[in-house]
Amino acid sequence: MDDFKVFTGSAHRDFSQEVAKNLDIELSLADVSKFSDGEISVRLCESVRGKDIFIIQPTCAPTNDNLMELLIMVDALKRSSAKSINAIVPYFGYARQDRKAAPRVPISAKLVADLLQKAGITRLITMDLHAGQIQGFFDIPVDNLYGSIVFKEYIDNKKLPNPIIASPDIGGIARARYFAKRLGLEIVIIDKRREKANESEVMNVIGNVEGKDVILIDDMIDTAGTMVKAAEVFKQKGATSAIALGTHAVFSGAAYERILQSQIDEVIVTNTIPLRQSCPKIKVLSVAPLFAEVIRRINQNESVNSLFI
Repeated sequence: MDDFKVFTGSAHRDFSQEVAKNLDIELSLADVSKFSDGEISVRLCESVRGKDIFIIQPTCAPTNDNLMELLIMVDALKRSSAKSINAIVPYFGYARQDRKAAPRVPISAKLVADLLQKAGITRLITMDLHAGQIQGFFDIPVDNLYGSIVFKEYIDNKKLPNPIIASPDIGGIARARYFAKRLGLEIVIIDKRREKANESEVMNVIGNVEGKDVILIDDMIDTAGTMVKAAEVFKQKGATSAIALGTHAVFSGAAYERILQSQIDEVIVTNTIPLRQSCPKIKVLSVAPLFAEVIRRINQNESVNSLFI
């Protein structure tokens, strides 16, 4: 496997190092720095001519800086005659802006897709896109990996006495149903009315949670408002416990404080985004081995989808 190289941006170097360790390789060297005015400077420190390149960079906060850094690194690779440029973006920023939800607003996810393609990527590898249809914004192959593969093993090992899967809103039913099917469980749904961005109000629970160990699942946890209020309602309706699963630990604003003071018993996330601080209720599961295996399979022209069947 000496015909490929793995580079990393500055967004999540620990994750990139773990991926490289699982591949039993060293990360390729690139000098990423900033000029005094904030402009990003990139210099590749080794030849990439004729190589298949994998560049790891989640576009998490600071989103614009990390996205711009990724674009500049891709441009550097393209101009250095890389054979292919595979962008590994574990967390795809701007994914929530995937449609015109109101008049005179942009579809920012499509704009980001266009920018990445114009810069020169030949494949995108990401995890749990907020909306699956974002794959259609690209005219190149997109591998949208499922974080549920690591969640399933963790939940199985907990051996909960009476588990049930919960979707935090109507839009997450497909994700909850997929996870419930893998675990052989039933689902309940939160009927929620969102008055404004990043604020939610739980209205009703569709289904019975009395005496159940409720497992809330979502693609990301941002301010944690939805998860916290949902757990409160579940406990009021007789749930024994409430566990929240979220692939991407965005955790903006007062998310850590809300989780710590909430009735959620445990929050399980992956390491697609680096945590800003620790919290006794938060457990992080690593998806670096999964991304390493995907890199290996793409390099060897093997099936990626078979990992999730």
